[in-house]
Amino acid sequence: MPLKEKLFVLGQYPLPHHWLSRLMGRLTHCRNPAVRRTLIRSISRAYRIDLDEAQEPDLNAYSCFNDFFTRALKPGARPIADQPSVIASPADGFLSQAGRIEAGRLLQAKGMDYSAETLLGGDPARAAPFLGGAFATIYLSPRDYHRLHMPLAGTLREMVHVPGRLFSVNDATARGVPNLFARNERVAALFDTEAGPMALILVGAIFVASIETVWHGVVTPPAAPGIRTWSYADTPITLARGVEMGRFNMGSTIIVLFGPEAVEWNARLQPGAPMRMGEAMGRVVRAAR
Repeated sequence: MPLKEKLFVLGQYPLPHHWLSRLMGRLTHCRNPAVRRTLIRSISRAYRIDLDEAQEPDLNAYSCFNDFFTRALKPGARPIADQPSVIASPADGFLSQAGRIEAGRLLQAKGMDYSAETLLGGDPARAAPFLGGAFATIYLSPRDYHRLHMPLAGTLREMVHVPGRLFSVNDATARGVPNLFARNERVAALFDTEAGPMALILVGAIFVASIETVWHGVVTPPAAPGIRTWSYADTPITLARGVEMGRFNMGSTIIVLFGPEAVEWNARLQPGAPMRMGEAMGRVVRAAR
């Protein structure tokens, strides 16, 4: 790893991650016209954000920076792959890693992996359906569309909030911080689908002020410390493929998990491949029994 990257990674350890993220949350929700305009215009220019795709292309129409950051897209801007049993990308971004969950571990970067059990909150029973299965990790940069959508139609059965640090989740940090995705704060949503169990893990990062889901609202920052779980067995929530399921208030990473021999990823899913929400990223090869 180059010295510049090493210093960037090491410099994150002593930072007060949560305090900085809460501060950023206040700033991005600030409705002061001068603050709002400065943030929106500077980020839009710096990351060359394509406003032609936005449902509201007028920068002055957004009441705060967070409204701009989580902006909706025009209808049809992200067509949803609609072939039978196709798996649609849940987000814009680029592929960090994809492959098999071998010996209970997911690949983070070359020479680095982490535990599926830890990722899902440390419960062996929760992780068991995914052992030997498939995973895909998608990183969202600040220029990307930041709403998250369903890869397959699914019925929600559980949501888990796991507290943790808030390291950056960019490529350099993924190569330099062990167990990064199982170390950062995260929200896991577990669904039953035509392919069997599916987990969507929304991983927080520094300056990610909060994570939301459409059925719960803001999940992080938490109201209380410790792992929190919600069961939906008695109040089933079913979401169609391609519909919004959550969003990041600032950028981060989403990890998709399926069980063994249930799905097959497209050959183009190689590290660094660009991803567009709704495009086909794989297919179901074994329907749930």
